[in-house]
Amino acid sequence: MSKKIGRNDPCWCKSGRKYKACHQAFDEKIARIAAAGHMVPDRSMIKTAEQIAAIKESAKINIAVLDYVAEHIRAGMDTEEINTMVFEKTTRMGGYPATLNYEGFPKSACTSVNNQVCHGIPSKDVILKEGDIVNVDISTNLNGFYSDSSRMFCIGEVSPEKKRLVEVAKECVNEGLKEVKPWGFLGDMGQAVHDYAFAHGYTVVREIGGHGVGLEFHEDPWVGYNSKRGTEMLMAPGMIFTIEPMVNMGRVEIYIDERNGWTAYTEDGKPSAQWEVQVLVTEAGYEIISY
Repeated sequence: MSKKIGRNDPCWCKSGRKYKACHQAFDEKIARIAAAGHMVPDRSMIKTAEQIAAIKESAKINIAVLDYVAEHIRAGMDTEEINTMVFEKTTRMGGYPATLNYEGFPKSACTSVNNQVCHGIPSKDVILKEGDIVNVDISTNLNGFYSDSSRMFCIGEVSPEKKRLVEVAKECVNEGLKEVKPWGFLGDMGQAVHDYAFAHGYTVVREIGGHGVGLEFHEDPWVGYNSKRGTEMLMAPGMIFTIEPMVNMGRVEIYIDERNGWTAYTEDGKPSAQWEVQVLVTEAGYEIISY
């Protein structure tokens, strides 16, 4: 994991307790699992109680902003209006949109409509209309602590096919959550998501997945949804990551808009849906931090 700590030294997690009474057994368990050939988290991925509390404060803003979007989103609204709402609500609450200028991304939110898989860029030229489905993905930086989640919105009356896609995408997240358990593997969660989507006739995007988040906007581990049980990284208490499968109505292939370098589309032009939650692995299972 890192440099050797004496049994009676202060624990690396800054709890104030002696190492032997705090994380020694935890570290020894991770070392045994690593020796068996599995990927395991290092200490940078294990959040302390103090860090978790600060991340939860960031998440309160993220949740409130998405609630605010849910109250106001409507047909006839352009997606730049959503971007403005996100920026103003986030900053009024003391946070800052983590996406804004992140690696050159120009907006405070991602707004992905219909066949846009993710990273849709808000624009005055994109007008939401009756029958659209749209993912609004936002992230908040509060005093250097990050939260991240997204929701799907159905604009007015949508087709039964689109409505079912949106529902199954959310159910995929719930199926994944059932597999978030301490000392399990991310592959357990990934296979559950994959199998549920495919059982309902959908595919799950391969190239883009979830990620660790909390002390940075994007951290290790990478979280995929086309994996196998017993593979990928060990889930240990204190880890925080996102579950955000992108579920396609048609084929799995996607492409990136060459004009902006960000927006992903389905190759076949069929709709895609995504819900994102931010999850803390606990001693008993999991806790949803942001949704």
